[in-house]
Amino acid sequence: MKYGLAFIGIIAGTLLTLAMMLHWERPPMASTQVGPRGTGMDLIQNPRTMAVLKAANVAPESDPPAQLSGVKVKDSKDYVNVKVLGDLDVEEFNRLMGAITSWVSPEQGCTYCHNPENMADDGLYTKVVARRMLQMTRQINTMWTPHVQQTGVTCYTCHRGNPVPANIWFKNDGGPHAAGMSASRQGNNLASKSVGLTSLPYDPFTTLLAKGAQIRISGTEALPTGKPGASIQDTEKTYALMIHMSESLGVNCTFCHNSRQFASWAESRPQRVPAWHGIRMVADVNETFLVSLQGVFPANRLGPSGDVAKVNCATCHQGVNKPLYGVSMVKDYPELRVPNP
Repeated sequence: MKYGLAFIGIIAGTLLTLAMMLHWERPPMASTQVGPRGTGMDLIQNPRTMAVLKAANVAPESDPPAQLSGVKVKDSKDYVNVKVLGDLDVEEFNRLMGAITSWVSPEQGCTYCHNPENMADDGLYTKVVARRMLQMTRQINTMWTPHVQQTGVTCYTCHRGNPVPANIWFKNDGGPHAAGMSASRQGNNLASKSVGLTSLPYDPFTTLLAKGAQIRISGTEALPTGKPGASIQDTEKTYALMIHMSESLGVNCTFCHNSRQFASWAESRPQRVPAWHGIRMVADVNETFLVSLQGVFPANRLGPSGDVAKVNCATCHQGVNKPLYGVSMVKDYPELRVPNP
């Protein structure tokens, strides 16, 4: 019996060692000072992880510029039921449609959204969604420049060649749990990848990535004051969202904050400003464009609670602080940087 337990211990130790070697952080690590000396404002990155991310965040080559025909889509009899891109030259339109196919549905092709017998038909829900997503892309590129700057976004920023982006979220009510006094976890203690596998609330998005949400937890007193957003539960949700942002961008807290005074804007890094706008941009995108499609998506595309898929920081960033490492694809597709009518 004694030798059997020893053998089991050896096996367990070997497996743990292999797990440490293959999955846990290990030297060498890259450290870059990003703030004043003595503040602990350093960006710590794993070179092996960064190599994988770099390979996964390569922007595809753009198509050659269109040779304009001089005819607008809205003035052509060959194009019917074009509700968003009628302001384009027909050659710009065709080039953009080809690009969207390669960005979103390279395997399915045009028929993912279109009825090949009648391209004007709106019978496929994917076409209705795609039209709304084009409006969303234009709004991001024209109204949310405080976050996306001049880099902008295209369909590829989120989709990366997939009909459904890899990083989306639904309302999370948690799994089965005990009844009685243990009935509620207060949204905590259920390991979720979206919040770095911490014990923090696993769904900070439903409340904090909504229009008008107040994300304020810092005060001048030791205990909560009763002000909105000042409870311990609200604080935990805020930290969960911050962990999500950190994981999504592949950075730590000091990428935006000064570690000696997290609340101080004066002592924060400039990156905190676009991050602030980014939170509000995501809330606008979710409410204005995605929630408005609630009745369009079929049941198999809805979440466990019946809600539509929504976006968060990971949807675009996918592990790096600038999507696609800051490559601007929209500069080659300026038609996606035109305000919606």
